[in-house]
Amino acid sequence: MKISTEIQSAARYIGMEKAVEAVAKAGFDAFDFSLFDMARYDYQKKCVKEIDTPLRGNEYLAFSRKLKQIANDNGIFCNQSHAPFPSYVPEIAGYLKRAIECTAEAGGSICIIHPMNDASVQENAEMYWNLLPFAKACGVKIATENMYDWDTAENHATPAACSDEKSFIEHLEKVNDPSFVACLDIGHGEMKGLDTSSPALIRALGKHLQALHVHDNDCWHDSHELPGTMGIDFPAVCAALKEVGYKGFFTLESDMYILNNRRDDPELGLKEMAQTARKYAALCE
Repeated sequence: MKISTEIQSAARYIGMEKAVEAVAKAGFDAFDFSLFDMARYDYQKKCVKEIDTPLRGNEYLAFSRKLKQIANDNGIFCNQSHAPFPSYVPEIAGYLKRAIECTAEAGGSICIIHPMNDASVQENAEMYWNLLPFAKACGVKIATENMYDWDTAENHATPAACSDEKSFIEHLEKVNDPSFVACLDIGHGEMKGLDTSSPALIRALGKHLQALHVHDNDCWHDSHELPGTMGIDFPAVCAALKEVGYKGFFTLESDMYILNNRRDDPELGLKEMAQTARKYAALCE
């Protein structure tokens, strides 16, 4: 099984170009193109931040091709991307087709686009139906992801779009398109208050499951830490992936690992992440 990782955590310190190169040198097979700065939302000010990045300018496709070339020069490639969110913000929704374009130009085959957390299955389906013809023309699949809301008073997660087996399958079956697939966020599947687990979600999704966001937590909060460092039973997760014959990448979204432990040496952090990903990926084969 091939392994990949998001590049945003390393890019904070060394930029996206060097992050792609560092991912390759660390031992990953591919990179997950983080597109958040294209339209990063400020939840306090309720607006999209103005960030100095080529992803927001007219040169976004050229920049995506540049990352693809850096990856190719270093023996890796882009396997998937992550579009900006939250999708319910109109300005961010306006960037989702750009995210699909960037995915295609970078060489990725799947673009993860969050559902709108509190929208109905019908409303989310309409959002994806609007995007799918464009995605198909670009040769890119769209993956939806299991989400959650947070109850501040009770201090735990609460259900949102795709957060459990029933909701996830309802979304997939409503859209009913082979270019619309599932990305399971392992950490989200293990949060207190959602009454599910990632192994249960994996078994329910079966052939729909074509992408992963892999990270660890305390089975309560959305910690985005390195697998094996907190509370999730990863041997059980890997056993479920093996059981359903998962054929996709083992893609880390452990973006807090570098921030919390290796901000002074992101390259070392990526090497440690690659070693961990390789260990667990082997259990899925």
